[in-house]
Amino acid sequence: MSRAAQPSAPSAVEPRCGLLRVGELAERSGKTVRAVRFYEEMGLLEPISRTTGGFREYDDNALLRIQWIDRLQELGFSLADIRAFLSTLRAEEQGPAAMDQLRTFYAKKLIETRQSISRLQLLEKELKESLSYLHACQACAPATPRTACPSCNDGDHQGAQPPPLIAAVHDPRPASGPETRNP
Repeated sequence: MSRAAQPSAPSAVEPRCGLLRVGELAERSGKTVRAVRFYEEMGLLEPISRTTGGFREYDDNALLRIQWIDRLQELGFSLADIRAFLSTLRAEEQGPAAMDQLRTFYAKKLIETRQSISRLQLLEKELKESLSYLHACQACAPATPRTACPSCNDGDHQGAQPPPLIAAVHDPRPASGPETRNP
């Protein structure tokens, strides 16, 4: 039988059905191959097997793990923090106790997230007020000096205090002509 006619043995290069190689996992997760390997080095991710050629093989749970890592990073965790948290969870022998730790962790993060949302909503309000205030500035003559802004009474600004995000950028000294310095 010629070499071309021999039945081919399963290649050590082809992934097994349903498993992903590191490059495929990286592509599906939106990460780089280097990031996936780094997650593995840190103990955040483990391949379920290796081919006879040494290629890492991952299942769909690896993709879920990467998405979980992304979410925790969005919450402000570093990869080292995530590794420490995972280590604590893995050290717990009883499932209910591990899930209690997870529940406590997520409850704390929910409180922090709600506080962040409140801060961002306040910032949104301040930005809207500032933009509304600045809209009236478009009516100023183009040659109006910037130093006149703190005392502006044009248009919608009459008697109105500038919002803090506007007031904070005004120079502390009123416009008084060219500044002179004593030698």
